[in-house]
Amino acid sequence: MSDMTLDLMEEPTCGILERHPDVHARSLVQLGKSNSEAAFSSVEPVGKIGRIPRMTIHAFCDNPQVAAVIESAAADRLLSRAQTTVQLGGIAAAVGLYQETPTPNLILVESRSSAAEFLSELDSLADVCDTGTKVVAIGYANDIGFYREIMKRGISEYILAPVQPSTLITTISQIYSEAASSKFGQVYAFIGAKGGAGSSTVAHNIAWSMARHTKLDVIVADMDLPFGTAALNFNIDGGSSIVEALQDPGRIDEVLLDRLLTRCGDHLSLLSAPATLDQAFDLDEAMVERLVEVAQASVPFLVLDLPHHWTAWTRSTLRTADEIIITATPDLASLKSTRSLVDFLKKMRPSDPPPKIVLNQVGMPKKPEIAPKAFAEAVQLGAEACIPFDAHLFGTAANNGQMVAEVSARATSTKAFAGIAEKLTSRQSVKGNNNRARIGLRSLIEKLRRS
Repeated sequence: MSDMTLDLMEEPTCGILERHPDVHARSLVQLGKSNSEAAFSSVEPVGKIGRIPRMTIHAFCDNPQVAAVIESAAADRLLSRAQTTVQLGGIAAAVGLYQETPTPNLILVESRSSAAEFLSELDSLADVCDTGTKVVAIGYANDIGFYREIMKRGISEYILAPVQPSTLITTISQIYSEAASSKFGQVYAFIGAKGGAGSSTVAHNIAWSMARHTKLDVIVADMDLPFGTAALNFNIDGGSSIVEALQDPGRIDEVLLDRLLTRCGDHLSLLSAPATLDQAFDLDEAMVERLVEVAQASVPFLVLDLPHHWTAWTRSTLRTADEIIITATPDLASLKSTRSLVDFLKKMRPSDPPPKIVLNQVGMPKKPEIAPKAFAEAVQLGAEACIPFDAHLFGTAANNGQMVAEVSARATSTKAFAGIAEKLTSRQSVKGNNNRARIGLRSLIEKLRRS
């Protein structure tokens, strides 16, 4: 575990899409080799990858083990919008079903048949498929000629068995990547390990840095309805609040969202909390999910400033966010809560990278604290940054309704916030052996085009 300093941490390990730009690239390269050379290795958990849009998926398998893999993938948060059904019977079952019923958005078929029989089964399936339905085939034939015949039939992708849940998720995401990328922005959920950890301050400063760094639109949603401070921190009159959108989820659309947004600066807008105790705020999961869907369809980046409350909608929001950032302080209570959150999120989001940790208020005078290195070892996760305690800097920013960078552009905290924002919004470069994988895939594709 690397040591933490009062500046940015060493760059974290890239996700699967950054280490392996095309998950199925290896399988395609293997198809160009002899059977004795081919070995489709298991794929690690997916990293930065967009959630699959709302859709219906039907899977038909010959092998119960493959069916179990598809069911495991369907339980992943990246496929939470899709309605997935899995049944045995192979392609024959699919053909029988679709002679009587319309086909879904996506069909997954697995067959243990020989290459020639598999192609014949796919031809039968094509006869009953509606226009617009996509098909992903899972098979055991490891041959470039077979792959060429598969693609000629309009199959969206061929996956060489055995298949892992992460491979399946990434393949589906790649098929719908263009539609998904145009529809969904990235969602970043910020939550404190305990009350007073400074999660809201961290969220607001990083959101401000995102807007400045990318020159793209960012929405900050203050989800702490009774006690939210985002309006104060950005020095604006809250005006219309996020409650208006949550009261009637059926009314939430881009027009209503635009009316409720308050501009905080170039490319930065706020959905403010009412910050009142006049009513109780018992949110429903569906309400929050609908708000997030509309917001992320409107802008490239949505920052959710979550309260330190453990409710059904908080859990649901954390489950579906693209990135989770936990703000912790270097003390025992915060360490305990951070470890609990990290462990829970790893179980709830098995195909995602772990949450990111920001260690805040480091170096507070006369206060015993856990060393950053010891904190990282205890939670088994290094921090993205350590934010030094600076009462004057943060106090001045809070009292003036400014971000830290507006008070001191050269402060260590300013650089830390900017660095985290850049990491969250920028794709890492692909290095080393992955470039060779890309070259191999490119040459294979060129061969297929010439054939």
